[in-house]
Amino acid sequence: MFGAMFGDIVGSRFEFHNCRSKSFELFHPDCSFTDDTLMTLAVADALVNAGGADEQTLTREVICSMKAIAAKYPDAGWGLRFSRWLNEENPQPYQSFGNGAAMRVSPVGWYARSEEEVRRLSRIVTAISHDHPEGLKGAECVAMCVYLARSGGTKKQLLALAREYYPEIGSYTCAQLSKSYRFDESCQGTVAQALTCFFEGTDFEDTIRNAVSVGGDTDTICAIAGSVAEAFFGMTNLQRLCVILCLPEDLTPIITKFREVFRR
Repeated sequence: MFGAMFGDIVGSRFEFHNCRSKSFELFHPDCSFTDDTLMTLAVADALVNAGGADEQTLTREVICSMKAIAAKYPDAGWGLRFSRWLNEENPQPYQSFGNGAAMRVSPVGWYARSEEEVRRLSRIVTAISHDHPEGLKGAECVAMCVYLARSGGTKKQLLALAREYYPEIGSYTCAQLSKSYRFDESCQGTVAQALTCFFEGTDFEDTIRNAVSVGGDTDTICAIAGSVAEAFFGMTNLQRLCVILCLPEDLTPIITKFREVFRR
């Protein structure tokens, strides 16, 4: 999940001021973590706390983690509807197909031990808010790609998998997107574009640079692309350290706990 957070932080300063170039300073004083990082950590925290328990327990843990973390960072760039959801006493799904479903799901791809478990966990952690079919599809696609990539899948296998969800992948390039792509907060207008940035990437950093270059909802495009790129290419210790240094100390224990569970 470091890839999602790295992408979010790097892409944050370009969300409303698109760069449309691969030539830029990765970490800049204007970079910061956003709701994408916070909700990715919330999903990871919930998976650890629930410990593979039943759906009801995991649902409760995800909502609890999301609300607790969000309460500490009210100015992290929350979407209006999701912000309302966070502040409800008993939040209910609201048929969202926003790309928040896909940007926060990467911990599932690392935590799960089978494709069946990826699908089950992805549905649970997504449906608490983003229960529209497109929201569920976008999250599952990203989680499945992360799982296949970290399991040793080839790019050819990953492309075939991604096209099962979004057949249009491969019909356009990053260069074409850079000229025509516009801001879109939906899964159906974000996931395929983000994955295109991964498929054209030559390594982790190149994937992130691709994601910035296409524009749009940049922090989320970068988070999604970075999720899969980390699982496929890996990340250096320095790249991970850059993420840690951008996070408040109270969030890092979640990363430690999650990594310990994954190593078991």
